[in-house]
Amino acid sequence: MMDPIGWAICGLGSVLLLIAALGILRLPDALARQHAATKAVTLAVLVFALGIGLLARDPAWTWRLLALACILILTLPLASHALARAAMRERMQVSGLDQIL
Repeated sequence: MMDPIGWAICGLGSVLLLIAALGILRLPDALARQHAATKAVTLAVLVFALGIGLLARDPAWTWRLLALACILILTLPLASHALARAAMRERMQVSGLDQIL
C-alpha cells in the first residue's frame, strides 16, 4: 500500500538535499560550505529518514532510523567544528598570520 504522506516527506527531504548540494557548490569559501554541509544536510537526512520511517512501518527499521538520527545529531557538530578549525588554520597559514600568533 502506498503511503502518500511518507512519499511526500521523502520528496521534501530530497529537495532539501538538492538545495544543500547547490549551496555547497555555490558558496564562496570553506566556512560557508561547511555551514551548508552540516546544517542543511542534517535537516535533509532527518526529514528523509522520517519519510522512510513512515513508509517502512516496521519497528526494526524505526529503531535503525532513530539510531541514525541520533548519530548524526551527535557527530555533525564535531565534524563541523573540525572543518571550521582546519579552514581557519589554512587561512592563517596562507595569509601569514600563523607567524604572528
